[in-house]
Amino acid sequence: MSSVSEARKGGTIPTVSERRRKMRPYLLSIPAVLVVVGILYPFVVGAYYSILNYTAFNPHPHLVWFDNFKSVLSDPQFWTSVRITAVFAIVATAVETVLGVGVALLLNRSSLIGKTFEKVLILPLMIAPVIAGTIWKLMFNPQFGVLNHMFGLGSFDWLSRDMALWSSILVDAWIYTPFVAILVLAGIRSLPKEPFEASDVDGAGWWYMFRRLMLPMMWPYILVAVIFRFMDCLKAFDLIYVLTAGGPGLATRTLQIGAYEDSITFQNFSRGSTYMFILWILVFITAKYLVSVLGKAQRRAAGAED
Repeated sequence: MSSVSEARKGGTIPTVSERRRKMRPYLLSIPAVLVVVGILYPFVVGAYYSILNYTAFNPHPHLVWFDNFKSVLSDPQFWTSVRITAVFAIVATAVETVLGVGVALLLNRSSLIGKTFEKVLILPLMIAPVIAGTIWKLMFNPQFGVLNHMFGLGSFDWLSRDMALWSSILVDAWIYTPFVAILVLAGIRSLPKEPFEASDVDGAGWWYMFRRLMLPMMWPYILVAVIFRFMDCLKAFDLIYVLTAGGPGLATRTLQIGAYEDSITFQNFSRGSTYMFILWILVFITAKYLVSVLGKAQRRAAGAED
């Protein structure tokens, strides 16, 4: 016993508390490892399926390598889906960003109405997109929809071939504009007050302070909102599927809906996985570019050279 205590004093045998302290980083990393495995496993399986001819009617698939990619890339419906996905993502993100910044500027004013509306603003975010899509689908109904009744539009069809995509963008903006507004509002309230006070003393107008001071400093916050919303819009599925199921025709057939139709409706799992793998490539490239733009904006806002 004396030799053990002497060894511990000499530092050769760690105590129980020392062993726990050394194990703590490994224990804390277990949830992160599980999340990474949970993400990588389906991704690897999906990538593997994309090089097989795996369908519900082919229980013994074999490697076909890039035949699925050739088939998908030569399909006109795929390029229609790419165009629809790009239009939806770009327009929805632009509308939500502009409206979100405007709402954030209005809420930044200290007033009772602003503080009340700030609490109410989060309500659309608390509604699941499927439920919101169902509610708006009823409102869009040309026979008994409340929108046509309110605006006197008669039997106007909001989900027709020409209007379905724009109606979907309208609903997406209604749900997610508060997200952009809250994120930008938090950025505005974190800005230093000294430059604005100095400009006010010099007689600078509101537009000058917004354009020269506020906008450059809050640009990183706007870019964060843009990245989140653009990535989410690229993989939009639930809201559009509830509203239109990808129709009428191919009017709202995004890449996600194309993957769903091939995988679930037609039970061609390899072709659906190919859709998803191509979508992942598009999202990865876009995210990498936007994150690089965000880094430059953060350095510029901090006064560092590019």
